[in-house]
Amino acid sequence: MLESLSHHELLVFWMQLLALYATARFFGWVALRIGLPSVIGELSAGVVLGPSVFGSVWPSGFDWFLPHSEVQSSMLLAVAWFCAAFLLVVAGFETDLELIKRLGRAAALVTLGSVLAPFIGGLALGAQMPESLYGESADHTVFTLFVATSVAVSALAVVAKILADLGLMRRDVGQITIAAGMANDLIGWVILGVIAALAASGQVSAWDISKTAIGLGVFFVASLTIGQRAVDTGLRAARRSESERRGALTVILGAMLFLGVITQGLGLEAVLGAFAAGVLVARSRYQHIEGEHVIEDLTTVVFAPLFFATAGLRLNLGLLRGDALVWAFWLLAAALTLKFVGSFVGARAAGLTTKEGLVLGAGLNARGALEIIIASVGLSLGVFNQTSFTMIVMIPLVTSLFASVAMRIFAKDLEGSVAERERLATEAALDNNVLVRNNRILIPPGTESNGVLAAQIAHFAWPESLGATVMAIDKGADEAPEDLEPLLNVLYGRDVDVQAVPMEDAAERVVNEARLGYGVVAVGTVAEPGQGVFFSPLVDEILGRVDLPVVIVRKARNLPGRLPGAFARALVPVVASESSRAAEELAANFASRLGTQLMLSHVVYQPRATMHGQRLLGLLKDVAFPEDVEVAEKVLARAHRHALEVRAVADTEIRFASSPAEEIVRHANDIEADLIVIGVQLRNLEGRPNLGPNAEHVLEHAPQTVVAVVMPDRRPE
Repeated sequence: MLESLSHHELLVFWMQLLALYATARFFGWVALRIGLPSVIGELSAGVVLGPSVFGSVWPSGFDWFLPHSEVQSSMLLAVAWFCAAFLLVVAGFETDLELIKRLGRAAALVTLGSVLAPFIGGLALGAQMPESLYGESADHTVFTLFVATSVAVSALAVVAKILADLGLMRRDVGQITIAAGMANDLIGWVILGVIAALAASGQVSAWDISKTAIGLGVFFVASLTIGQRAVDTGLRAARRSESERRGALTVILGAMLFLGVITQGLGLEAVLGAFAAGVLVARSRYQHIEGEHVIEDLTTVVFAPLFFATAGLRLNLGLLRGDALVWAFWLLAAALTLKFVGSFVGARAAGLTTKEGLVLGAGLNARGALEIIIASVGLSLGVFNQTSFTMIVMIPLVTSLFASVAMRIFAKDLEGSVAERERLATEAALDNNVLVRNNRILIPPGTESNGVLAAQIAHFAWPESLGATVMAIDKGADEAPEDLEPLLNVLYGRDVDVQAVPMEDAAERVVNEARLGYGVVAVGTVAEPGQGVFFSPLVDEILGRVDLPVVIVRKARNLPGRLPGAFARALVPVVASESSRAAEELAANFASRLGTQLMLSHVVYQPRATMHGQRLLGLLKDVAFPEDVEVAEKVLARAHRHALEVRAVADTEIRFASSPAEEIVRHANDIEADLIVIGVQLRNLEGRPNLGPNAEHVLEHAPQTVVAVVMPDRRPE
């Protein structure tokens, strides 16, 4: 039954939160200003507010601030656990299981070395410690096991925070550190469960150990199968709802709490379930980036400072005197040295470089919540007394400080492999791009030949790691189904989901599907010369109702058959607009993969009345407005830089004409281009999607294949 708290208890609780939060934020800011990760300042804030400083300077004030009350302590620790869950969710967002799988041997060897070496050293050291450090009901064996476990573990939440602060999370060494840190946590939880049972009952059976390990294995298998489908279903429903972001946040927090309950019920800790929830959300094809950013911002600003400050609050350095100080020194030295050496040896055995081994040795030295929990469990079971508890709790602060400083030093000028550098460059480009981003591709039904060509354009412009959904018309039992083999062959190597949709319901199905986390719609269409007909009713519906970029591909009129063509030269008209930048991205990525030569062109407008005389005199550039030529040179230089960044071959040219659309077609013919890529800003006028006269002229009159990159109309209605 719930019991009411007194007014004074609530006042103290709110004062604790205010003091911890304000001090942690300030110290975190100071740490960043002097070049340290904010986590160091946040941990230090707890030390300053704890018995080591505040309790020594003003004992009566400290007793009011942190009274010896079980209710008061429970409330503060509950907040700390809640904050830790958010830290682990965010760590899950950044954990790439596929990348860890590719780095599996390295992660396994590093984990083995990072756990085994300090555990053996901890056993040896714990066996030599005097009984004056034992708790009231401590057994020599149990005490030794608690000490060994406390120096062997790492703290995934702290490791992840330091990696994020240093910008190493997406590096290979960062992912190996996360994988090894996760394994350290898992091993730590299992060992803690075993030795806690031994301390409580005096004996533990092989069945108890097996039951914990089996339960953990079943949990992870079920999470990645049943749990993944449940998260996918929830995020899919959220994307279809009117309050999309709120729905996504509901799914993320619901998964965190539900999986936390499961892991707590297995005898582990709820934060492990929170980490699994973050991994599942990040792996979902319906991943909601905006919702994740909300969680990340709240964690950085609120939950992380409170958690780390609360951890530091429990450190009482005043108890470390005489022999206790000597043993504390040896315990800390063993924790630092053996974890570092074990991790480094494991990294070198896995074939990693010396610098990567140093980074791993430093990073995995970070301890935190788990070590504090081990100390707390040992104290509550009578294995530790207050002095040995302080010795154990001191380790996370010092090792985390060492880890953050050492990682910054060792990671300086860390190049990584060629494959890693290429992956990081691709990820950075995707983050900064307007069009080619890290989202799935939707390919709606189109005319058969144009649909295959649209699939080819999208396949070579977007990374193969991104999946695609192909929607095909279900013609019913009376007609042969659409032959998708050529289209699927074009998408070979990509994760492809095929959906059959009835003809009468195709537009509605495409519009609904487009809401489920896609980044672009790529569709083939037909334009008949001289008839002003560019799009099918389906394409018109997509343009009018889908709030996504749409890549419209119109096949060349002299390109027979269903198979796509090979493009030797492409013309890309360039202007200073978002839609033009999107077209440049598509063309450059496509050209980089296929070796297509790009011609980046900018047409400077010249009134028709002056064109004839200027052409006769050959003075087009000389009589053009200087500012127009300057703008042309700038936009072409920007587009050319981007092409070079993705290793596409490109030339630039400035043209002068009274009709940009006619000049684009003329220029494509002059250079014998077989592809035109043009950026378009959509305008919905009187219920009809309008691409503007230039794009419509090119679509109607250019004999080449035309790709129109249409950016959605986001003007207020």
